Amino acid sequence: MGSKLYVGGLPYSATQDELTDLFAAHGSVQSANIISDKFTGQSRGFGFVEMSSQEEATAAIEALNSTEFGGRTLTVNEARPQAPRTGGGGGGFGDKRRSRF
Repeated sequence: MGSKLYVGGLPYSATQDELTDLFAAHGSVQSANIISDKFTGQSRGFGFVEMSSQEEATAAIEALNSTEFGGRTLTVNEARPQAPRTGGGGGGFGDKRRSRF
């Protein structure tokens, strides 16, 4: 099982291929994904890289954290599990649906 890394501070113009190439110098990259806005499709400036082993992930963190890429300073660390999302849409009608008669 590999190790998933969070990569913050990515240039908005960065591509997944560039991200893969950046991390491939430090080990075998299983996947690289840049997160984009679901409405505009523009990069949100962060992504995730999954390395083949914990050792390769550690090497990538040590080599790339706080380095410059595309004019921005990268933040590279182990990804934390996504927190469960609570709540929902809720509707938002409140008292407005009451009859006025």
